[in-house]
Amino acid sequence: MKTVLRICIAMILFTAAARSQDAADERKLLQGTWLPTAAEVGENPFGEATLKIMKLVVEGDKYAVTVGISVDLGAIRIDPAAKPKTMDIISTDGPNQGKTFLAIYELNGDMLRIFYDLTGKVRPTEFKTSKGEPLFLATYKRAKS
Repeated sequence: MKTVLRICIAMILFTAAARSQDAADERKLLQGTWLPTAAEVGENPFGEATLKIMKLVVEGDKYAVTVGISVDLGAIRIDPAAKPKTMDIISTDGPNQGKTFLAIYELNGDMLRIFYDLTGKVRPTEFKTSKGEPLFLATYKRAKS
């Protein structure tokens, strides 16, 4: 019985360490400046003029989103092992200060999609907006250095 218990504990510790390493690796891939190629709320797409004044910068576990002169700062927590991958967006300064958005994301090379409910109450389970719903979907491309 003690041997089985030790094996179970070892497996739990190994799984936790692997998950932590996956998150660290994924966090490295998220680093940099991201420019939107598309964004929408409730099936209403943002215009080209708005997309041109938007930018997302990820440094470590911190983010900065700029829309014109407005800047939202905060932290992100990710779980790349979840299906779909999850991201918690925790605003610490700016127009969303004090809010947490439960998001899903997809990272594919230099393309990043982030999707969340603007109310902060629900984490979406799929990348699909609904007309009139406060669901925000953004697709970003990594900026060239």
